[in-house]
Amino acid sequence: MTLHLTLGTRGSKLALAQSGMVADRLRKLGAEVELQRISTRGDQQRDLAFQQIGAPGVFVRELEAALERGDVDLVVHSFKDLPSVSPAGLEVAAIPGRRDAADLLMIRPEAHVEIGTGEGSSSSLPLADGATVGTASARRAALLGDLRPDLEVAHLRGNVPTRLDKLRSGDYDAIVLAAAGLDRLGDTLEDFTTDDLVSHRLDPAVFTPAPSQGALAIQVRVPVSEADRRIFDHVKRIDDDDARRVVQAERRLQALIEGGCQTAFGAWCRPGGGGQLIMDAALGGRGPLRRTSGAGPEPLELAERLSAELLAGASA
Repeated sequence: MTLHLTLGTRGSKLALAQSGMVADRLRKLGAEVELQRISTRGDQQRDLAFQQIGAPGVFVRELEAALERGDVDLVVHSFKDLPSVSPAGLEVAAIPGRRDAADLLMIRPEAHVEIGTGEGSSSSLPLADGATVGTASARRAALLGDLRPDLEVAHLRGNVPTRLDKLRSGDYDAIVLAAAGLDRLGDTLEDFTTDDLVSHRLDPAVFTPAPSQGALAIQVRVPVSEADRRIFDHVKRIDDDDARRVVQAERRLQALIEGGCQTAFGAWCRPGGGGQLIMDAALGGRGPLRRTSGAGPEPLELAERLSAELLAGASA
């Protein structure tokens, strides 16, 4: 018997691109999938800072509520939007293969300078002195300030095409976006291009990404019925073990730090040789940005160790 699935998704171009990719994979495994758009509070209040609309969870609450009610069978999130703990009765059944976790600087050509010239040349940010960079992320703002104190960081929210339009109009000299989002949009939208802008990938070991950036979370109901069990088992088939391990380490560290949209916190974990995981982390707040890194085979143990180092630095 064919499995019929209703997939809940936000309505932005990026969310629809991501959900469409997940739907295609589930269809190849034999399911029939239709998408249902759901508007979230974060989508409805795009001009407000995250702390003004009750972050974290501003892009997921309505999706989760629809899943809990049974209006949809599964929902697809950008994993970095999810709070550290899912509501009781919901579970992330699959994390597909992760895209590039790095951030990108998208720069107006007139604000771009080659690294090695100008007063700011000692940094890894190829921006003219005093350039204005748009972001709504506390993490990105802290990292920009740490690397280039001369930069002006200005508030910027909106979906990816909206932010790019504001950059092109001259409201900002540069903006920071997730590499994975641009990749997914470029894969799915024929008219999507950034050829008129300079793109610079930021080294994730230095410009530490948000925990689970580049990963998707496919959330379902915890199985309590045969129907829910069929959904869970079908979705679980597209889970990627490597992606799950590194995201587990990053999000455990996030939970220990209590980092969210309002906290200047980043973590980047990746597989090393011999079953090892390598993780870099950064934490802002009062005083200088604190950084740490480490390696180990167990995601949770590695997160525990790095959290102790970061928090010890915070209290020093």
